[in-house]
Amino acid sequence: MQRVNYYRLVAYGLTLKCSPNSNIYIEGTTFSKLVSLYEFDKKLRQLLLGALESIEVAFRTHIAYHHAHEYSPLGYENPSYFQDPTHHERFIKNLDRFYDENKTELFIIHHRKKYDGVFPFWVAVEVLSFSTLSMLFKNLLHEDKLLISKTYYNVHYKYTESWLHTLTTIRNVCAHHGRLYGKKLTISPLLFNKVKNHIQSNSLFAAIIVLFKLLNEKDRNILLISLHALIDEYKEYINLFDMGFPHDWESIIMDLK
Repeated sequence: MQRVNYYRLVAYGLTLKCSPNSNIYIEGTTFSKLVSLYEFDKKLRQLLLGALESIEVAFRTHIAYHHAHEYSPLGYENPSYFQDPTHHERFIKNLDRFYDENKTELFIIHHRKKYDGVFPFWVAVEVLSFSTLSMLFKNLLHEDKLLISKTYYNVHYKYTESWLHTLTTIRNVCAHHGRLYGKKLTISPLLFNKVKNHIQSNSLFAAIIVLFKLLNEKDRNILLISLHALIDEYKEYINLFDMGFPHDWESIIMDLK
C-alpha cells in the first residue's frame, strides 16, 4: 500500500472509532481493515461511476431530442425557451469553453469545418459536464421539464431536478477519488414518502436509491447484482449502516421498480 497516502487510509477509520470525538478505535480495528475499507470504497466508486455514466448519457439524449423537436436544432440558443436569461447566458458561455476544451474531438472538428462551427443541440450536449447538464435541465421551461420527467421517469420534475443535483456531487466525489464510505451527502435528494420514512436522506444509500430510479431496467439489474456481489465480498469489513443501508435495503430497491 505504498502507493496510497497514509492520511487517505486513516480517513476510513473515522467510522471505526468509539465515538465521533474519540481517538480510541473499536476493539479489533486493524490496519488491514482500513485497507479493506479503502479497497471496498474504490470498487464502489468505480461501480457507481458506470451507473452515473448511463444516466448522464440518457439525460443528454432526452433533453436534446425534446428541445430540438420542440424549438428547432438551434432553439437552445434562444433565451426565451428557458426560464432564466442570466443562467442561459452563462450556459452559452460555458458551451464555448467546452467546445475549446474538446477541440480535438472528431465531431467538433467536423462541425467546425463543414458547418462553420454551428452545432445542433444534440451535438452541443455531448460536451457538457454533468453539473452543467443538471443546471441546464433546471433552467428548462416548466412544461419541458415536466414532459421529460413524466415520459422517461414517471415523476414530477421537482424530483429529477433534485436527483440530478445530488448525483453531480456524487460524481465529483467518484471522479476525484474521494471517500464514499461513511460520507454524509452535502446535497440530499428529494425522496418519496414511502422511502424517506425508512432511510436517512443524507446517506449514501439515498443517492443509490436515486441511481436505481433513473436507470433503465437492464442497468438496474446489473447495478443490483454488482452491488450485492461487492457487499458480499467485503461483508466482514464493512458496516452497511455506515452508508445508510437499512437491513432490508434490497427489498426497498426492488419496490422501486
